[in-house]
Amino acid sequence: MSLAEKKTIFEKSRKPAESVLLSFRGVDGFDVYNCSTPFEWNGRRYIYGRVEKREEWARSWVRLFEESGRDEYTLVKDSMIYQLEDPFISFIKDEIVLGGTHVRYSRNRISTYYGYFYRGTDLADLRYFTTGPDYMKDIRLVDTPSGIGVFSRPRNKEIEEKYGSASIVGFTLLPDLDSLDGEAIAGAKMIPGLFGSGEWGGCNQCFYLDSGLIGVIGHKSYTAPGDPPLAVYMNVSFVFDPAQNRIMDEKILATRSSYPSYAAKKPELADCTFTSGIVMRKDGRADLYGGLGDAGQGRVVIEYPFEGYGKMVTGAVPTKNS
Repeated sequence: MSLAEKKTIFEKSRKPAESVLLSFRGVDGFDVYNCSTPFEWNGRRYIYGRVEKREEWARSWVRLFEESGRDEYTLVKDSMIYQLEDPFISFIKDEIVLGGTHVRYSRNRISTYYGYFYRGTDLADLRYFTTGPDYMKDIRLVDTPSGIGVFSRPRNKEIEEKYGSASIVGFTLLPDLDSLDGEAIAGAKMIPGLFGSGEWGGCNQCFYLDSGLIGVIGHKSYTAPGDPPLAVYMNVSFVFDPAQNRIMDEKILATRSSYPSYAAKKPELADCTFTSGIVMRKDGRADLYGGLGDAGQGRVVIEYPFEGYGKMVTGAVPTKNS
């Protein structure tokens, strides 16, 4: 069954229990989208957001916002400005790791992009410590008892010719954060069976489960015919067995129609929700966050996606009071 057929079945059978837009204060004239998940640090709740003018592209910054109301966040004044796209966070030991995509220009054109990584225990003083491989987005980390799990996401013509899909995902285990660099990430072993012909995607948030498995919140994408053709992005999850290098229980969590209406940055992004991740709720369900059409950010309530495969041990952000 094609990914498009799975999407149609999902949209006919699943409606979220709750679906809302997030609002952001202190950045008038800018969109905020493709955020990190909300997280608690030193007793306060924050979120990193990609900030960009509607009429611009690949000219964004990542800024820190603090929760100021239900589904409302306000810019933390004088906080660090990162020249990044699509921020994400990981909790590794007692540190927070902030990552995002840095776009490099040459002669006023995009020449390449990299994953940049920052670490520390003070949100006002995270230090840059490493860079991912050339032309690779969606690198994600997870703390495990055996070391730091790293998911890669190579995407290029060579990958498509070799595997038939527009991207693949790889996994490797490193002893510590000091071992994280472009060479180690590029050497990750390919995980088979994630993408079909013409599909692409990646990991967005990872959790070590008490079963020894890894729960992954990610995205899958394909191009749908139309005028213009649509870049369809969906929120998905799967369980990864690192011992067997295989995936299990892959499923769609939400599509763009699961979230409230909001004008997309471009017409071809009208069916796009770029996954941020989940925050567990006290009622056992999860708040799932996603970027909307490269213009806004939404939240929907879903069931715990890894039911039957274990409980989260590391990687989880503190439970939301819901």
